[in-house]
Amino acid sequence: MTTMEPETLIKPTLEDIQSFTGKYPKQLWYLFLSEMWERFAFYGMRGMLTIFMVERLLLSEKDANLRYGAIQAFVYTMAFVGGLFADKILGFQKSIFWGGLLMIVGSFTLAYSPEHLYYIGISFTIVGTGFFKPNISTMVGNLYKKDDHRRDAGFGLFYSGINIGALLGGYLCIWAANHYSWNLAFSLAGIGMVIGLGIFIFTRKTIGPIGISPLLNKVSVSKKRAYEWMVYAGSLLVIPFILLLVSNSQYADIFMYIVGPLALLYIIYEMFKYNRVERDKLVAAIIFILFSVIFWAFFEQAGGSLSLFARYNVNHTLLGFQMDPNEINNAANSAFVIAFSPLVGLLWFWLSNRKIEPNTVIKFGLGFLFLALSFYVFYYTKFFIDSTGKASLDIFTLAYLVVTLGELCLSPIGLSLMTKLTPQKLHGMMMGMWFLASAYGQYAAGILGAGMTNPNEKATLGEKLISYTDGYKQLAIYGLIAGVVLIVISPLIRKLMHEVH
Repeated sequence: MTTMEPETLIKPTLEDIQSFTGKYPKQLWYLFLSEMWERFAFYGMRGMLTIFMVERLLLSEKDANLRYGAIQAFVYTMAFVGGLFADKILGFQKSIFWGGLLMIVGSFTLAYSPEHLYYIGISFTIVGTGFFKPNISTMVGNLYKKDDHRRDAGFGLFYSGINIGALLGGYLCIWAANHYSWNLAFSLAGIGMVIGLGIFIFTRKTIGPIGISPLLNKVSVSKKRAYEWMVYAGSLLVIPFILLLVSNSQYADIFMYIVGPLALLYIIYEMFKYNRVERDKLVAAIIFILFSVIFWAFFEQAGGSLSLFARYNVNHTLLGFQMDPNEINNAANSAFVIAFSPLVGLLWFWLSNRKIEPNTVIKFGLGFLFLALSFYVFYYTKFFIDSTGKASLDIFTLAYLVVTLGELCLSPIGLSLMTKLTPQKLHGMMMGMWFLASAYGQYAAGILGAGMTNPNEKATLGEKLISYTDGYKQLAIYGLIAGVVLIVISPLIRKLMHEVH
């Protein structure tokens, strides 16, 4: 079982790794590549879910939005659970291996028979992503000493890796579904996951002690293995439960009403084990987490309502070229992140040199203001209709440029903040909490998307276009309010953050 016992392969010490010269540690590139291919699989899958449910499972647009929200919510809920088990039992390395294995099984199950094994394959993928996703991000933070100013640059590079994978997967998987078959599309996601996990397995010896089991040298080897196998068995036993939840949205509602409050209560319980300064920082982290729920509820319309809007209500002409609007919907955000992330980084650097760089809280607030503007642009597509009654793909793509600028103000620093504001022992759990916030954002995204659908299933495309765009206008208003509130209370949050910038 050498693949499951990376502790035996420890080579460099933590001091060796964190004392690197240059801008990035070499281990960051290996984690970058592993995460890039995992994101290829994840975003390739995400871009297909809602359309597949409408066109092949014959769900209504409302039900497809709700089901999409539930599926994505459970992905991120399991990320919280995966972070918890990594912190307490498995360690990050084994969690990533096990999660990747389950994701591969889920992807190829879907590829084998998408219509008949859809929810089974999705359930394997949900549990697997939960073990993989939060832990590789946490390992990036552990490559740096606590006061290393290069940490944000490392997360910035890592974030670009996420988006290269998302760009390739988001475009290629929907392209394969459109031009060949759904089987091939789901197979591509599985192949991407095999590559990502393979890179991690073959390079993990360079990570040394980062991410080894926290039980090592604390309990006997036999007891440690017993605990680990209990986690593996438990994660398999939970798959039928996940299957039940994702195929019945009313059960998903009950689950989401319970798990979030319980997770928050557990964090509060853990907070009392630390001193006042550390508690203040954890309170600040929770505020960021709560606002991120709102951000992702709007942003993740991309896989739900915007996916259907692009499929049926947007034309196929971008700057005079023929383009499939769903391929644009799935790939534009990632393409813009890759293009503009370095420019935004240079802008912050330029402002910093002039002592006028906005602080982290203001950046979060700016993220919401750009988000609000983007949904106003999505709304504005209704005023650019062609002779067939379809909205302009040019304006639709412009909205993605604006929403990307909002994302670049918020998301890259969110991962870094979770590691800077939380004590070392809570890193995995708080990273999981960050993803749990995304779960609630995804869940709310499904509800919001369902609320935008026209209640008349026989509604014309024009009527559906009006329903969706009017909904986007409401989101623009709510996003503006959230951004203003965040900026107004920014001095209070900065005080809670103490020395963290």
